[in-house]
Amino acid sequence: MRDFSADHRWLSINTATVRKQGDLLQIIEACDRHGIRAISPWRDQVATVGLDAAVRAVRGADLQLSGYCRGGMFPADAAHRAEMRDDNRRAVDEAAALGAVCLVLVVGGLPQYSRPGSAPSKDLAGARAQVEDGIAELLDCARNAGMPLAIEPLHPMYAADRACVNTMTQALDICDRLDPDRSGALGVAVDAYHVWWDPDLQAQIRRAGKERLLAFHVCDWLVPTTDLLLDRGMMGDGVIDLPQMRGWVEDCGFAGYSEVEIFSANTWWERPMDEVLSTCIERHRSVV
Repeated sequence: MRDFSADHRWLSINTATVRKQGDLLQIIEACDRHGIRAISPWRDQVATVGLDAAVRAVRGADLQLSGYCRGGMFPADAAHRAEMRDDNRRAVDEAAALGAVCLVLVVGGLPQYSRPGSAPSKDLAGARAQVEDGIAELLDCARNAGMPLAIEPLHPMYAADRACVNTMTQALDICDRLDPDRSGALGVAVDAYHVWWDPDLQAQIRRAGKERLLAFHVCDWLVPTTDLLLDRGMMGDGVIDLPQMRGWVEDCGFAGYSEVEIFSANTWWERPMDEVLSTCIERHRSVV
């Protein structure tokens, strides 16, 4: 396993971690000032400053992108499916323009939550079928753009509204059906917050292998957690064995960034950006 204790070369900041403290250009400037060499931006943050300005800022700071958030939200009723397809194709184009190593897919839940305005449904199996169909269709576009797609399984508490793919097993089953040759075009994003609880996690990471491990996200699970979306912990403040999980992915050949992604409305979003980034650096060296 790589030694992170001496530097933070392999630290990436998911820009949601400091989204309340500044816009994307300010986040890029702060990361550059702290010697952070990679980020993973969100599409809404890019849209706010404009894609061209975001591309210039990333290149000007010589940053790499450990990912781009996010494509997906595939389930939709018939009236909203064209919107879904167009939106995901734009996400692929944006990720390619920014030079991301992958487009992270948060696949969506029931149609009315994935694509607001869609007719209400309780058909979770149908939503999962739409997810696989949507990824299959997007895969052709992504291959043409040279942009790998990373399915991110989310904790089961999000099955209705954010992601009906909730385990590494589900995500890798989709990968195996749609990309049986393990071409590198389709894989997974392993987010510690969402999968740490899974008793099959080590085996499924091994199943994924180097070809399918496209991203690794870190934060921590707090006990108690006061908000299931907006109370993620800083690494080391919770109960996840992050070094063990990193060891599992690196044993399979993953050699990319450890991407810090923290949604924290009442703690880390309330602190100055420089303090948050400095803490991310220290925790990356000591507990990841």
